[in-house]
Amino acid sequence: MPTSQPLPEPFNREPFSSAAAQAAGVSAGRLRGADLRSPFHGVRVVGEIPVDVLSRCRAYAPRMPANAFFCSITAAQVMALPLPLWLQNSAELHVAVPSSTRAVKRVGIVGHAVKLVGGDVRSWDGLPISSPERVWCELGQVLPLAELVAVGDRLIHWRHPLTSVSSLRNMVRKFAGRRGARTLSFASTLLHNRSESPRESILRVILVLAGVEGFEVNFTVQVPGAAYRLDFAFPAVKVFLEYQGEYHFTVEQRRADMSRRSRLEAIGWYGIEINSHDLRDPGELVDRIRRVLLRRSS
Repeated sequence: MPTSQPLPEPFNREPFSSAAAQAAGVSAGRLRGADLRSPFHGVRVVGEIPVDVLSRCRAYAPRMPANAFFCSITAAQVMALPLPLWLQNSAELHVAVPSSTRAVKRVGIVGHAVKLVGGDVRSWDGLPISSPERVWCELGQVLPLAELVAVGDRLIHWRHPLTSVSSLRNMVRKFAGRRGARTLSFASTLLHNRSESPRESILRVILVLAGVEGFEVNFTVQVPGAAYRLDFAFPAVKVFLEYQGEYHFTVEQRRADMSRRSRLEAIGWYGIEINSHDLRDPGELVDRIRRVLLRRSS
């Protein structure tokens, strides 16, 4: 089998448009070479078709209109925001252009023609994507309230904030009248920059919607020789809620959790462990928590 003629720079190391390669002197026959793949019409890449979202975005970038950017679910994937499982692995790329331009229509692309409101686009690892504020508002059209709050909590998390509550609320005001605007407005009142996981955010929303009061988030309790941070604490009755994700299921972590709980109980605290199964039935979970709170307050 004859060896394919080497491609010139930069076509030999990154996705490229067929038109750009031909303009640089690459023949149509070379573009049909066995070493090339076409992830999108008019795009070629050396080797296998990319499957992860970042690689797929880079593969499509040579064909994007100059004023286009990755938006909505795709932008959230690029930023590694905590999407529900049914969206995490979505293979379609969401691409937006200003409303004065016709939306992109192409296999594997979900095109959007959108009204720009200012602060819409940011460069992320070399890719044009919706800004953190805009992507949160875009997700307000597809996510239910609790999951939307979880994404917002991640965007404002105190350790690595990508934006602020005030900036999110300002963008929400610009989105007034659009689909999901009411959910976004309510969600913006529920955000907390100390939530340590999406499931903790969802649990907090469940408690707020059920009218459960008197709890503090990430409350610190001193025990002899240590200080423990509690996911949710009801200080008045010394009750705490702990969400137990998979991290807590290792043998070593389980031992540490047992010692922690015992030390807290020794100074009068009562703990309720909660896992993903409990979140499937919020009504039962809230009733259980309320029974404990009532018993401890009597």
